[in-house]
Amino acid sequence: TSVVARFNFKTKAGEQILVSTAISGVSMEGAARNLATEVPEDDFDKYLGATRKAWDKHLAQIEITCDDPDEKAKFYTALYHSMLAPTVYCDVDGAYYGPDRKIHQAVGWTNYSTFSLWDTYRAAHPLYTFIAPERVNDMVKSFLAFYEQNGRLPVWNFYGSETDMMIGYHAAAVIADAYLKGIGDFDPEQALEACVNTANIDSYRGIGLYKKLGYIPYNLTDAYNAENWSLSKTLEYAYDDYCIARMAEKLGQKQTADEFYKRAGNYKNVYNPQTSFMQPRDDKGRFIEGFSPDDYTPHICESNGWQYFWSVQHDVDGLIALVGGKERFAQKLDSMFTYHPSADDELPIFSTGMIGQYVHGNEPSHHVIYLFNAAGRPWKTQEYAAKVMHELYKNTPDGLCGNEDCGQMSAWYVFSAMGFYPVNPVSGRYEIGTPLYPEMKLHLPGGKVFTVLAPAVSKTNCYIRSTKFNGKVYDKTHITYEQIMGGGVLEFEMGDKI
Repeated sequence: TSVVARFNFKTKAGEQILVSTAISGVSMEGAARNLATEVPEDDFDKYLGATRKAWDKHLAQIEITCDDPDEKAKFYTALYHSMLAPTVYCDVDGAYYGPDRKIHQAVGWTNYSTFSLWDTYRAAHPLYTFIAPERVNDMVKSFLAFYEQNGRLPVWNFYGSETDMMIGYHAAAVIADAYLKGIGDFDPEQALEACVNTANIDSYRGIGLYKKLGYIPYNLTDAYNAENWSLSKTLEYAYDDYCIARMAEKLGQKQTADEFYKRAGNYKNVYNPQTSFMQPRDDKGRFIEGFSPDDYTPHICESNGWQYFWSVQHDVDGLIALVGGKERFAQKLDSMFTYHPSADDELPIFSTGMIGQYVHGNEPSHHVIYLFNAAGRPWKTQEYAAKVMHELYKNTPDGLCGNEDCGQMSAWYVFSAMGFYPVNPVSGRYEIGTPLYPEMKLHLPGGKVFTVLAPAVSKTNCYIRSTKFNGKVYDKTHITYEQIMGGGVLEFEMGDKI
């Protein structure tokens, strides 16, 4: 039952009203306890000061040197945005409302909700592994509790409910990333079991046919969504399967690892060599007729064939081999950024922040800029990353080119501004792009500091001429989680041409 309350106050001109409020997902009594614990005094200035202090502490984890106030505002706004979700969803005593419509108790951990996982598995959750590993542990425990109460891991859960919005079982990616990085004290065997069982619910959104055929046919009716999204589901499931395989392998569960590594290769089953694109297929194996990669169809999730082609983050080398080698792959990448829509094209609401067919306003494109590294063209990664950071993020009320999507849009900026990005979030590998500041310090748990230096960087000096790591010449186009967590100095010589 929804209740609307209205309060009228007889106030004089300039008079202020102070209202202390609290909410609970459990009960009125829970809200009263929250109020008594969190706001014991009616002192606005006290809590304002405490809030500022808390945010200063969190934002200070990444320290940038920057003389331009607009650029500084952009970065710290992005870092702030990246922390607005997921949200704490329990009372001060640990009680929370579960998806089974019962009250549960979190003991020794904090329950979280608002997981927009199709968006946030890409960069937001990987960012938390650096700046909030203790929260990552609680988020994984929240997933496992949700699994116990709902029968499967969350897809897009909101408070005590599963919305079934978007696709994939990307909680598996977040769990695997945490486990592979040694974060948390959750039970990895239980976590892997939750991932495997979720990935094997045959009645859920085409998983049974995906397992049987190696792809989801476009002539399948999905009871959970009005949209079909069959091609995108196939590609998203294949990525999550890879994450499960990586976790199973590390746990020594070879049979599970082998099964899911095989499933991770299912992306190849929707590649049509005749068109050189990922393409929907029916249950008889026939590719859909009249396919155009320019079209936005019900078979591709909020994207077209150009944008979803690259959704093979876990096997970029395999994708390169499919198209016929690095040269053809590089040409196709070039086309992605130079093939512009026609002026009279009717583009959907989510196609914003476009550079050619690249769409920065929606998540499937977010890693694509960094694929030029794999194609042997790192200067193009640097050029396009700088272009997006300078042109598609503004210090204005409408400063984002697309939906924030619970922090993913801003997490892309935070990573990219530091000079690296997680193309494959569970790989522990970060592709080097281009730094945005002369100096950046990432303050890590345990007191270590990872520093990125680029003294000559500017809007025009976006190209990396040479790199040093801890004073030694560094010739790779990526760095690793271990290198970052160990602390050290990554130094770039920048220039205005390659």
